[in-house]
Amino acid sequence: MKRPGNPKIWRTVLVALLVPLALIAFWPSPVDQPVQGQLASVLKFLHTHGIPVWFNYQFVEASANVALFIPLGTVAALAYPKKHPWQIGIFGLTVSGCMELGQLLYLHNRFASPQDLVTNTGGAVIGALLAAAALKRLQARRWSAAGL
Repeated sequence: MKRPGNPKIWRTVLVALLVPLALIAFWPSPVDQPVQGQLASVLKFLHTHGIPVWFNYQFVEASANVALFIPLGTVAALAYPKKHPWQIGIFGLTVSGCMELGQLLYLHNRFASPQDLVTNTGGAVIGALLAAAALKRLQARRWSAAGL
């Protein structure tokens, strides 16, 4: 399948995308610390208005970790078009593992979490699958427009 864009450009974007991920991962304190009180208040409000209790801080944090790695998986799939989504997942796991190891070894106010490895890897795989689905749909439209 022909991929849109130049993989070299997407590789540059991928490297650039690693910069904000590194800033988030190695920020000295948890990046959600300034809004923890507000988030707790919002969740309490939602729970009193019928939102199930499983929609809690842990769920929001896990969802944020997935969402954080979806762009990584998407861009990695475009940067390396011959890689399968599971290979992009291994890349996401590697990036996440480096982040968690760095937090464990160097940041006393942060903590490494096996759950973060799983959610980050899942986000990378979701991003790769979304890129594959979008490219497949784009190719189908091109074939349709060409009368194939």
